Amino acid sequence: MAGIILSILLVILVVVFAALSVKIVPQQQVGVVERLGKFNRLMRPGLNILVPIIDRVRTYHDLRIQQTTVPPQAVITRDNVHVSIDTIIFYQVIDPEQATYGISNYVNGVRNITSATMRQIIGKLELDETLSGREKISSEIRIALDEATEKWGVRIERVEVVDIKPPQDVQEAMEKQMKAERNKRAIILEAEAARQDTILRAEGDKQSKILKAEGDKEAAIREAEGIRQAKELVAIGNAKALEIVAEAEKKRVEALRESGLNEQVLAYKSFEALGEIAKGPANKVFIPSNAVEVLGSLGAVGEIFKEKRD
Repeated sequence: MAGIILSILLVILVVVFAALSVKIVPQQQVGVVERLGKFNRLMRPGLNILVPIIDRVRTYHDLRIQQTTVPPQAVITRDNVHVSIDTIIFYQVIDPEQATYGISNYVNGVRNITSATMRQIIGKLELDETLSGREKISSEIRIALDEATEKWGVRIERVEVVDIKPPQDVQEAMEKQMKAERNKRAIILEAEAARQDTILRAEGDKQSKILKAEGDKEAAIREAEGIRQAKELVAIGNAKALEIVAEAEKKRVEALRESGLNEQVLAYKSFEALGEIAKGPANKVFIPSNAVEVLGSLGAVGEIFKEKRD
């Protein structure tokens, strides 16, 4: 019986010893091991062996990026407006030893520094700057946190200002202002549209008048060109007719000459032909002064032709 009891006790001791000495750490986690109350080493992911009673695990740290929400902070802007700001901090433990011994609770430390820094930043800004300056506020909070958390083994990855809530009466005033601004822009856009419509109508009327004037000008030019060409054709026709008459008269005179008539008869016939030519309303015949002396002698010749015709 005593041997059985000892065996059971031995098994229990072995199980307890194994439970106290063997530790399995998950991926992306580390354990801080203390030996007799003093930092000894870090347990990495996987199987780790501890010395029972002498070694103990102080804490575990998650090496993944963590996030913490900063409770809404009531701060006052430079123009004495109370606003409530919600913030989220993204951080990562990069030195587990410093995160364990550098500060008792780095999460609370991050939140407190964020709150204090936010009050300092917002106190320098007016309400409009606060509402439109989320990126600036986030950047300045991150700079302040980086300076403090560098000694804590914590790195601040990102700071996000989630929401900025002014008081209800300020929100109502802002809504009225935005509504008035929208109405103003609508009136401006409507006036601009009317102005553009007037300009376009005037431009269209101007182009219409220009095109009409150009059309009238082109029509007048074409009409004048037609009249000029008609006159040229009439003049060419008259000249051609005169050429034909002159050519016929020339042939008649030559025929008379070939029939044996003397020069006086030919001269008389020539003047007779000139008389026929001069009958046209557009024709003018100029007779040289020395030809007038011959006209007297032509009278006899005319009488001779009259007698022959009788």
